[in-house]
Amino acid sequence: MVEIETFETYFRMSIPRWEQFFQDAVREILRPQTRVLDIGAGLRIDASRGNVEDPKRAWIKPLAANAAYQVMDPVDTYRPDIVGDIHAMPIADASYDGMFCLAVLEHVARPWVAVSEMKRVLKPDGILLVYVPFLSPYHAMPGYYGDFFRFTEDGIRSLFHDWEDVKLAAVRGPVETLVHLLPGSWTSSPVGSFARWLDGRRRSSGKQVSGYYVTARKPRADSSRSASLSGTA
Repeated sequence: MVEIETFETYFRMSIPRWEQFFQDAVREILRPQTRVLDIGAGLRIDASRGNVEDPKRAWIKPLAANAAYQVMDPVDTYRPDIVGDIHAMPIADASYDGMFCLAVLEHVARPWVAVSEMKRVLKPDGILLVYVPFLSPYHAMPGYYGDFFRFTEDGIRSLFHDWEDVKLAAVRGPVETLVHLLPGSWTSSPVGSFARWLDGRRRSSGKQVSGYYVTARKPRADSSRSASLSGTA
């Protein structure tokens, strides 16, 4: 007997592919006793810092508690562990086992320099998890950060050309992305659910998406210091 994938069975089957990618990467990075840096506090797991906390990510808190988890931000508004500029981080080479940079690179003036700096600060074989938007609304915060860039798959692969094991997970398909761009909270409504189902049923290039999660690994043999300095010229 062949089971027909209806709208209801589609959503009982699993979480979205990009969310599974995110969860797997978080668990790989936040291993016990590892030293991990969250640039911009994108995990949203610590309300005590005065920043927004995402209740759907409460499962991450025990993992972070068993690691040496730190936050870096360019200002001290949300009580980071480190105040620093991602273009020139006040951190020694090869300091962290893992790193998060979620929804940050679109807000920095020279993301290619930021990527080189993150590689410098990671230990060899260290893992980075990034989220960058593609088809996404403008979302600057005046006085805090601008909104400079959007990223295609080609652009991401160019940014991480000298990293290893680079993997991408597209977030939303074209129909759900269109719904996401509408004013209001349609993505979390039945309209957004139906859009996701349509994306799961139709053929598309997979390139018209809201954004990408990216994981990348720093090569075991790397000369990030010289790469970083040349990138700032």
